[in-house]
Amino acid sequence: MQTCSLKLFLRLGACAGLLAMSVLSAQGAERLIKIIVPFGPGAVQDTVARTFSNELGHAVGATVIIENHAGAGGTIGTQLVAKAAPDGNTLLMAAASQTLAGHLYEKLPYDPVKDFSTVSLVGYSGYVIAAPSSLGVKDFKEYVAYIKAKPGLYNYASAGNGSASHLGMAYVLSRAGLQMQHIPMKATGDAVNEVLANRVQGVTGATIGLIGFRQDARIKLLAYTGVKRSQFLPELPTVAESGLPGFSFDSWMGLLGPANMSKAQIDQINNAMIKVLAEPAVQDRLLRLGLEIQTASTEEFERILRQDWINAGAIVKASGAKLE
Repeated sequence: MQTCSLKLFLRLGACAGLLAMSVLSAQGAERLIKIIVPFGPGAVQDTVARTFSNELGHAVGATVIIENHAGAGGTIGTQLVAKAAPDGNTLLMAAASQTLAGHLYEKLPYDPVKDFSTVSLVGYSGYVIAAPSSLGVKDFKEYVAYIKAKPGLYNYASAGNGSASHLGMAYVLSRAGLQMQHIPMKATGDAVNEVLANRVQGVTGATIGLIGFRQDARIKLLAYTGVKRSQFLPELPTVAESGLPGFSFDSWMGLLGPANMSKAQIDQINNAMIKVLAEPAVQDRLLRLGLEIQTASTEEFERILRQDWINAGAIVKASGAKLE
C-alpha cells in the first residue's frame, strides 16, 4: 500500500509539474500583434506602418508584424480587422479610404465607424497630382486644358477601387469638369509605375508615395491637394491656387482596432504610440516620407474619424463615384 501510494504521489507530482510548466510557458509566450494593411506592399499605409512597427513592439513587449491584405479598395483587409477578436492584438493601418469606402460602396460587411475602436492617430498626408512628363504640360492649369481637349480618351491609375487615390482623382476630375478612365491597381506604387511607364496619363497619390519622384525626369508633379502648400514640397502650388478655389483633399492616418476593445488595451497602445512617435529615429523616417506627424487622445481621434465620415460623404457625392 505504501509503495502504491508513493508511486501515485510521484505521478501526481509529475503531472502537476508539467501543468505548471505549461502555464508558465503560456504566460511567458511573447505577445504577437498584427497590423493589417488593407493594400499591397509599397502602399502608403504599408510604408508608414513599417516605420514604427519595431519600436511599437518594444514599447508594449510584443512582436509586431505587418500583414498585407489587398483588394476591393481596402475593404478586404479592413473587414478582417472588423471581425477580429477585440483583444488588442489585431490592428488596422487606416487612412481616408476607411470613411470614403463607406459612402462609395452600396454595401459593406462592416460599418466604417461603429465597427472600430480608435486607437492611435499617427499623422496627416496630403496628395499630389502627377502626370507623365511626356505630356509636355508644365502645371496643373495646362494639364486641365490638355485632358479637357479630348474627353474620355485618357486614363488615370489608382491604388484600387474605393481607395483614397481613386476618390481623390475622381474629386479633382469632377471639380475641373474632366473625363478620364479609371485604371485600378493594387497599390499606390503600382499606380505610379503606370505613370512612369507612360501607360496612363495621371495619378493622385499621397505625398508619401510621390515625394521621392520630385527629381525624376519621367514624371511631372503638378499640384498639391491640401488647404495650403506642403512643408515637404513648398515649390508645388495647391489645386486651389491652380484654378479650383476652395479645393482640398487630404488624409489622416492612424491605427484602428475592432469595436469593443477595452479602454486598458486601447490606452496601452495609444500611450506607447505617443512615445514611439516622439522618438527622433521614427520622426526622421516619417518626415522623410512626407507625413505630418500628429498624435491625439483616443477620444480626439474618434471625433476626427466621425467628422471625416461626414466630409467623405460630401467628397464621394461631388465625385459622382459609386461601386457595387
